[in-house]
Amino acid sequence: MDIYTALQNSSLVSAEVAASLQQQSKETGASLEQLLVQQGVEPEALTQFFASYFEVDHFTVPEGFSVPHEILDLIPETSATHYHVVPLKIEHGVLIVGVNNPDDLRMREALNFISTKNNLPYNMVFMLLSEIDTVAKLYANLEGEVDSALENLETELDAEIAASLEGVGESSQDLIDHIEEDAPVTKIVATILRYAVDGQASDIHIEPTPQKVGVRFRVDGTLVTSLQLPKNVHMAVVARVKILSAMRLDERRKPQDGRFSATFDGRKIDFRVSVLPTNHGEKVVMRILDVGKGVLTLEQSGITDYNLDIIRRVVKEPYGIILISGPTGSGKSTTLRGMVGEVDTLTENVMSLEDPIEYNLDGVSQSQVRPEIGYTFAAGLRAALRQDPDIIMVGEIRDKETAGLAIQAALTGHLVFATLHTNNSIGVIPRLIDMDVDPYLIAPTLVLSMAQRLTKRLCPDTGKPIPVEGSIKQIIDKAFETAPEKDRQKYLSDQNTVYEIQETPECPNGIKGRTAVFEMFRMNKDLERAILNDANEAELETMLYEQGMLSMKQDAIIKALHGEIPFSEISTL
Repeated sequence: MDIYTALQNSSLVSAEVAASLQQQSKETGASLEQLLVQQGVEPEALTQFFASYFEVDHFTVPEGFSVPHEILDLIPETSATHYHVVPLKIEHGVLIVGVNNPDDLRMREALNFISTKNNLPYNMVFMLLSEIDTVAKLYANLEGEVDSALENLETELDAEIAASLEGVGESSQDLIDHIEEDAPVTKIVATILRYAVDGQASDIHIEPTPQKVGVRFRVDGTLVTSLQLPKNVHMAVVARVKILSAMRLDERRKPQDGRFSATFDGRKIDFRVSVLPTNHGEKVVMRILDVGKGVLTLEQSGITDYNLDIIRRVVKEPYGIILISGPTGSGKSTTLRGMVGEVDTLTENVMSLEDPIEYNLDGVSQSQVRPEIGYTFAAGLRAALRQDPDIIMVGEIRDKETAGLAIQAALTGHLVFATLHTNNSIGVIPRLIDMDVDPYLIAPTLVLSMAQRLTKRLCPDTGKPIPVEGSIKQIIDKAFETAPEKDRQKYLSDQNTVYEIQETPECPNGIKGRTAVFEMFRMNKDLERAILNDANEAELETMLYEQGMLSMKQDAIIKALHGEIPFSEISTL
């Protein structure tokens, strides 16, 4: 029986009026409740009619009624407004929720989600829209308390993590058993964070599958499955992460981004969070940013003395553009920040445009671009040029407009640091031409082009020595066949051993972190002439190798000969 048939059978209005109201609702889109109020039906009678029809209890807001803040917090204000629901009280361990349309499936789904997240069952009671609006006004009083809560969030999370980990064993199996046997949602998330930080992971992946929820950590560039969670905790785990990251709980159809911070053993750790809808539910990836480590210097990034000397001379140039290329996750931004560390920020106005801002740089005015509101790298670069800058760091050149503006900034007396996606350092030139930058502008503005990749780093004073002979010698000789004889003598003479991964009691997997391998070249007169004469990439490459540029593979071989990286990493370049 639909609601208009029920209305005709009731004593609220006559059958003729009920039919008329149904027609009005179709024509105007007004709800039946609104139309009955216009008919002068008393609120108490309305409430009883709808509650009877939906077969739920009803609730009327008494004078002076209030809802404790901790109960209002159970349902976010955005969800309450969107679905016309309000939390009222907790009775016998059950959350009583006022709703206007108990048959709304999307609303029920949202409440089920919130119930699972909070591990708290709920019951619905019918309320008129006017009554729901009255209770919803109580959310406005939360603003002051929310501000205070935000200030204490980090401390509370730290305490929660510490409490959650009490009694957890040191081994990974102890951790997995502890989580899988009996752990509330907050403990699951807190323990995952703690274990990832202690394991020096760079990323956490929480991935739903049809049967399980996989948790993987990226350590030294490799994803490793750490544990499997039951499927039924997935929504609650995602909700917990969303709460920490200030994301919308009721939005599961589109991606969301956020971040939060916590302190582990006195170290402040930032977590940059991305949530993506998939066919089996939302996937969560958290990038771990150890603020306590600070910004790596160029030496710590793995740059050899030869290349370091080039960079230090170039960053003293009064104007020009320095471009770093490489795939996502190759450490380009880290190198950029290391370059900024070589600049005297006390006497130079240094500005950066980033997406996102990962680390705070002393003496640098950092700005977060927001493409979703029109604040792109191009828009930010235009604005930055009006801020009297000496040096501008652009997180990434993604389009023709940004490329043109960066070149113009370099032409007008500014030093520009930026990243660009190409396969190698020489590929920067044809890439800029593809972006409609004229060759005659590239030659005078591009002062340095770099490319880099990340490789695994051997634990100090470890590694299984392997003599340079046979196929290994052939690989090295082939890699250096383009190098001038003086460079082959300089880098290869008296180097008769490479190293492979060796497990030791102090370093069980033989690997500790990652280091970067580089190739780079400075602009010179010969190169300028070649660019202006439309030389292709192969011709430019031959010219630069003859001038002594080291390729990324050559740089990696030199590091392998010095026991810094395993020789097997050469094959990845």
